[in-house]
Amino acid sequence: MVISKHLLGLANTPREEITLILKTAQYFKEVLSRPIPKVPTLRGKTIVNLFFENSTRTRISFELAEKRLSADTVNFSAMGSSVAKGESLRDTVRNIEAMKIDTVVIRHHAAGAPHLLANWVEAGVINAGDGQHEHPTQALLDLMTLRDKFGALENLKVVLVGDIQHSRVARSNIHGLKKMGAKVGVCAPATLLPRDFKEAFGEDVHVFSNIDDALRWAQVLNVLRLQLERMRSGLFPSLREYAACFGLDRARVEAAKKEVVIMHPGPINRGVELSSDLADSEYSLIIDQVTNGVAVRMAVLYLKCGGDLEIANGGS
Repeated sequence: MVISKHLLGLANTPREEITLILKTAQYFKEVLSRPIPKVPTLRGKTIVNLFFENSTRTRISFELAEKRLSADTVNFSAMGSSVAKGESLRDTVRNIEAMKIDTVVIRHHAAGAPHLLANWVEAGVINAGDGQHEHPTQALLDLMTLRDKFGALENLKVVLVGDIQHSRVARSNIHGLKKMGAKVGVCAPATLLPRDFKEAFGEDVHVFSNIDDALRWAQVLNVLRLQLERMRSGLFPSLREYAACFGLDRARVEAAKKEVVIMHPGPINRGVELSSDLADSEYSLIIDQVTNGVAVRMAVLYLKCGGDLEIANGGS
């Protein structure tokens, strides 16, 4: 299999490559459980983390993955850099590339920024979230978490709940889940669904307007954060009413009288989209998602930085 040096999104990533990433991540998950959780597979490689948006989990997860692979890491933040003086993205990246780097991990507020970057530089580009477009490594770690739990993704019923309109996590998850054979649904107020939803994702994605209906259908509910910073006013009456109509708590889940698991990409607005007692309950896979995030990002970095596939194919 020919592996692209870029990971820009899951919309254009083949099922075979997704499967390879997940298989490789399982190996690295075992590495992370060792007394010394480190391998020399990317020794001599230089990776730049280029973050133009605030991030905690994604940035720390990438940094830890790079260190576990023995790569040299450079962390860039727009705040305090020449970007604050008006330097363009293209000039910023080309200046960094002149320092002989191998891979750029980029998070940017503009949709499509990683794609532009891939046309400008020779280094590999990994999308760590671009605007309202995609967040492929988050979707990959979600897929890994579900495969660990259920053994397979084929025909698994997964509903994404909440702010679909502004969520790059939702877009990557829908693309990834469909490619892996899962049955996908969304549940949200009509004002938080993209206008072109069916054109973008297909007629086979179930749309629920009632959270209890979604609960009865789903095996998995992946609950999304309300991205208030991206919203204009008037999309729903109030946070209290949103929580009453679309929020999840233990009582609502137990009333469904079925087995279901809860996921969330974080950060959680506790008491709005998800109650604390449910987020920390036996229904929750949220901590598993965080753990798998490092393994998945190790796999992506390894494969995109020229790994020879020996690990993925069963080598040690």
